[in-house]
Amino acid sequence: MQRRQAIKSLSGMAGASALSWLPTQAMSAGLTDTSIVLGQSAPFSGAAEQLGLQFYLGAQLHFDEVNQKGGVNGRQIDLKRLDDGYEPDRCVANTRQFIADDVFALFGYIGTPTSVKALPLATEAKIPFFAPFTGAQSLREPFNRYAVHVRASYFDETAAIVRQITSVGIKKIAVFHQNDAYGQAGLEGVQRALKPLNLEPVAVDTVERNSTDVGKSLGSIMAQRPDAIVQISSYKSCAAFIRQARQAGFSGNFYNVSFVGTQALLDELGTEARGVVVSQVMPFPYSQATPISGEYLAAVKAKNGTVPNYSGIEGFVAAKVFVEAVRRAGRALTRDSFLGAVESMSKLNLGGFPLDFGPNKHMGSRFVELTLLTQDGRVRR
Repeated sequence: MQRRQAIKSLSGMAGASALSWLPTQAMSAGLTDTSIVLGQSAPFSGAAEQLGLQFYLGAQLHFDEVNQKGGVNGRQIDLKRLDDGYEPDRCVANTRQFIADDVFALFGYIGTPTSVKALPLATEAKIPFFAPFTGAQSLREPFNRYAVHVRASYFDETAAIVRQITSVGIKKIAVFHQNDAYGQAGLEGVQRALKPLNLEPVAVDTVERNSTDVGKSLGSIMAQRPDAIVQISSYKSCAAFIRQARQAGFSGNFYNVSFVGTQALLDELGTEARGVVVSQVMPFPYSQATPISGEYLAAVKAKNGTVPNYSGIEGFVAAKVFVEAVRRAGRALTRDSFLGAVESMSKLNLGGFPLDFGPNKHMGSRFVELTLLTQDGRVRR
């Protein structure tokens, strides 16, 4: 009896020893021989729901195409999603759930206030935090190997906006921003771009996240009679501000960064969208201006009920970059080899959209262009 127990004990020890030689990824719930599971916390309800939904749909277009062809190195990609309503506390709870579920990577988180809470959790768990839909510098500096950014930063976007505004002689610039980490990141970008010109905003005021109560900020900003207003908020509050400012007689220009959600802002404003400028960090999604745009539009066409938009193509591009890194990492995929594959993607041309990653460079693009919204619901480059 004692001999049988001893043999059983030794057998268990041998099994544990053998398992210790296996890559921990092989035992991960998020990585099996046939699947890669990703987790996305995003607003799928509330004032920013279109941002989360359209990014998810865009990513899913490419993942579906890849899965229908057998996956990547024999693995299907499964994107799980949880609704955080664009609220940091809910995002933290979702992220902890994904970590407990041992997903392979966190993918396509939406927004700065949520991402700044999630990234430390991902870093502690050593899980890649891939392609967050935010341009905040605080997520880029200091360098974090687990954070991978596909888009340009808000500093890049606001620099382009300020350059455009001041090139036509406008100096009286106001900033309307969301009262959180996202709004502060955009405000800092505007201030940073104005400083070399010996300028500063003539007025700054805020709106609370997920609110359209803009009356106080409207009065404060209008009192300083600006010629242009830079908006750093989500589409519902920006639309409310624009609409009320026009009703109050403001005839100046409005400028928004890409996170506003171009199509969502168009839908909110209708004919009042005329003359509103939005900076973009992705290829033009409404025509085959580049090969990647054409590929995205073909995928949209093949999926009934989907319409092209900038949030969608950002998800599509993020998915393509993710798939390329998985492909390069090969069959013996681990989180570490995945990040190494990302770092190998220098001078990557993604169908007319160049990306450049490296061992200490996890921001792939600095591309920015300005677009103009029209009263008939179009976006002009």
